[in-house]
Amino acid sequence: MRIGIHRFSLKSVSLVIKVNSMMEEMTEISYSRTRSGELYEEAKQYFPGGVDSPVRAFKSVIGPPVFMKKGDGARVWDEDDNEYIDFCCSWGPLIHGHNPRSVAEAIHRTVDLGTSFGTPTIYGLELGKLLNANIPFLEKLRFVSSGTEAVMSAIRLARGYTSRSKILKFDGCYHGHVDSLLVNAGSGLVTFGVSSSAGIPESFAAETLVVPLDDETALKVAFDVYGHEIAAVIIEPVPANNGLLLQRPEFLTYLRKICTDFGVLLIFDEVISGFRIGFTGAAGHYGIEPDLVTYGKIIGGGMPVGAYGGRREIMGQVSPDGPVYQAGTLSGNPVAMAAGKAALSMCLNPEFYVNLEKLTADFCEDINAFADEYGYDFSMPHIGSIFWPCFSKQTIRNASQIDASSMELFKKFHFFLLQRGIYFGPSGYEVGFVSAAHDASILEEASEKIKMALDHIYQNEEL
Repeated sequence: MRIGIHRFSLKSVSLVIKVNSMMEEMTEISYSRTRSGELYEEAKQYFPGGVDSPVRAFKSVIGPPVFMKKGDGARVWDEDDNEYIDFCCSWGPLIHGHNPRSVAEAIHRTVDLGTSFGTPTIYGLELGKLLNANIPFLEKLRFVSSGTEAVMSAIRLARGYTSRSKILKFDGCYHGHVDSLLVNAGSGLVTFGVSSSAGIPESFAAETLVVPLDDETALKVAFDVYGHEIAAVIIEPVPANNGLLLQRPEFLTYLRKICTDFGVLLIFDEVISGFRIGFTGAAGHYGIEPDLVTYGKIIGGGMPVGAYGGRREIMGQVSPDGPVYQAGTLSGNPVAMAAGKAALSMCLNPEFYVNLEKLTADFCEDINAFADEYGYDFSMPHIGSIFWPCFSKQTIRNASQIDASSMELFKKFHFFLLQRGIYFGPSGYEVGFVSAAHDASILEEASEKIKMALDHIYQNEEL
């Protein structure tokens, strides 16, 4: 049972509770990242910012990055031997947790025979057949090495298939570091993209239209003006890179219709949502078929991989069948393909998604009820096995609705929980993930600590 000091009025009871709580806190906060800090200082000599991906530098939270050394099930351990319940799950792909036996065995068996051949292998064929057999709109696909590469290839294919040049994306959706999509919206209802990174020519960004999410009017204006120049609309049907911006089904249905009306391809970027809210992802969840879809690392059991695919006639334009060129030395490498088949085969268990969604919903709703009871401006919106720790009770569907000042609260939240063995991604704009390894007892433990963190923040206690 969870006990909070401020919930008792009797002085004698409060004193006992306070002493017990202090003893618990003395044990809980004996936490050090000394070794991680030393490694980070060394790493800065060799890598930009000391990391290979910007958010890992912990610039939005407190302290040095955590250098992990081991994962098992729902837990990870760092180089200082701190143990954490992991809700990052390698940013989503570890839907079965760390080091699941069947995936590890598949990797080991395959590595024993070789790591890469630069040729077709049976492993890629088997994974492709599994995907094709269980995703109705995925008539043909091509494996690549990352989600970014999948999106880049799908955009090129859309332009080649339609002989149009413009792309429409939504403000608040992230599609990897593709030049033409690494853009922000300007001011106005419908704008051309403005480069959000140095090194991207404005001429590239100018081929990208940016409109707000959850806004049929803006979408109609964009199509009325540019509809016959747009090759494709790309969207995260479950936007999960800038908070969890759950969209109204009516908006997604309208998007599908207007694309069809104007002969524009609809691309669902399911690098995050794919296989997380069902085997057929957001497309299956909402009953909306995209023309093309992109997937990421989850289809490789955590190994580096991506894929794009869709209707047979569109995929028929990809080289060597058609004129749209795309290639990759490690595309379909046997280790990732074998790991992916093992991981996704487990997802096909009839009860897998039912159980995982219930675990996630129970976990989130327990915390939501607690925040409601004590008046904390906090919620955990969720879908499938994805959730977002959000310092607001507002339903947020558009990136502009996120209060930037709430990130200061997340910073305190993240630090408090890190000290007590809970690992979230190091940004308040990032979502969390529940895996099949997060059983009810683990989630209960995490829930109690999250409630402690909320008490800590909203009772104005010192860190």
